[in-house]
Amino acid sequence: MRVILRSVAVVCLVATSSSLFASDATKVKTDKGKIQGYISKDNQIRVFKGIPYAAPPVGQLRWKPPQPAAKWHGTRQTTSFGNRCMQPAVFDDMIFHDPGQSEDCLTLNVWTPAKDKDAKLPVMVWIYGGGFTGGTTSEARQDGENLAHKGVIVVSMNYRLNIFGFFVHPELTAESPQHASGNYGLMDQTAAIKWVHDNIKEFGGDPNQVTIFGESAGSFSVSAQMASPLAKDLFQRAIGESGGAFSLTHPFAPREEREQRDPEVVGKILGFTKLADLRALSADQLQKATIPAPGVSPEHFSADIDGYFLPESVPAIYAAGKQAHVPLLAGWNADEGDVSQKTLTVAEFGETAQKKFGANADKFLAAYSATTDEEALRAAKDFAGDMFIADSTWRWLEAHVATGGQPVYRYHFEWPSPGDKFHPAGTAFHSDDIEYVFGALDSRQGAVWRPEDRKMSEIIQSYWTNFAKTGDPNGSDLPKWPAYNAADGWQVMHLTPAPEARPDTQRSRYEFLDQQLVKSSE
Repeated sequence: MRVILRSVAVVCLVATSSSLFASDATKVKTDKGKIQGYISKDNQIRVFKGIPYAAPPVGQLRWKPPQPAAKWHGTRQTTSFGNRCMQPAVFDDMIFHDPGQSEDCLTLNVWTPAKDKDAKLPVMVWIYGGGFTGGTTSEARQDGENLAHKGVIVVSMNYRLNIFGFFVHPELTAESPQHASGNYGLMDQTAAIKWVHDNIKEFGGDPNQVTIFGESAGSFSVSAQMASPLAKDLFQRAIGESGGAFSLTHPFAPREEREQRDPEVVGKILGFTKLADLRALSADQLQKATIPAPGVSPEHFSADIDGYFLPESVPAIYAAGKQAHVPLLAGWNADEGDVSQKTLTVAEFGETAQKKFGANADKFLAAYSATTDEEALRAAKDFAGDMFIADSTWRWLEAHVATGGQPVYRYHFEWPSPGDKFHPAGTAFHSDDIEYVFGALDSRQGAVWRPEDRKMSEIIQSYWTNFAKTGDPNGSDLPKWPAYNAADGWQVMHLTPAPEARPDTQRSRYEFLDQQLVKSSE
């Protein structure tokens, strides 16, 4: 991964008589001590970065639920991002602006347009993606300053990843009062949301108007936070972008299964499996377990059904109606799968269907119909994207419609990218929506933006922040976005610079996959 490590030197701006803020606006008192941030160049947003929300998870706190941060004396400077959590180099397009990686990484950031603590503004808490393997808050495309101009407070947090955040071990289970192990990264997220609940009033926020939102693994996380009894009372709305913890091909595994698998993989790479030995390793030594050794298949350390954060599987929790009953807005992008394939014939697509589904190939071809080679290529890409991320998001939406008791809104992000140094033009690829949501188009290296892109970003920011304010994305200056339910014809908002809601025409695809994959998993 191409990583740019640089210290971000930020000068705290002292408010002048022309500022919109009081002279002491850069200082806020949290429950652990006073902090000092800075004011944006346009004098519109107060910014606080690198605020500890939990104790450093090091030493004996490695693989423990997040513990309270220590109080500090004096005023802590919060003008630059904290360290990102430990992670291998995975994604080329993740470009970081923080001091580097460390186990001491549990910090969060706040962008607030509130002029004082009585503003009671809605709050949007962002959870980044990266497959639970990589990611951090310091990427420029996730900077909250522009989105905060829409009248919301934006918060983002770092959370533990890969083996540091999702390692399962029978000794960890035995030492846990809840007889659980794994999901430390998800519990970090919950701790950050709890910090928001306890502290956001001081930044001008309303703790009773909190929306959690995330993309990819962050969207999986949102669905899991809704399912967890530890988190579901801490927020009032949820947004998921591309992903839900409902995958039938890669479900969260039971803790008992992971207790067998995780130590075995670590032992093959590091040479030992005892918890005391693993805790004695340096962070860099331990991280070697995330890099496959010769002859050892890579292990993807992800969430598990631990019996504590997740008492049951996420689908089971929703099926029983035990999830947070909050409004949900979710969807995915048009080109979630591999976009590199350039040609495919109808005959080749039919052969693939036969290999994958045998006697049910005709049903597959009815759901993913193609009569020309161009249509065959499109259908194959749709199928790849569905298997990767879209089907799990669809299943999440359906589950919440069935038992959530609150409005659900579904979208399909279709506006094609102009292309950049990492992605081809003409596709709405996985993660393409992030810069549009955050109003951070200019952060994407190599992209030449069009006026329509600016309009698209403005539209999606308005829908998202309207939802954060009211639980409904609609506004007087936007095309009507109907709720997603059977009574209204399963309406989907097609997000382009001219957005339009239409009845779902792809439902047969997901119903087919649901039938086939559920049957094969039983």
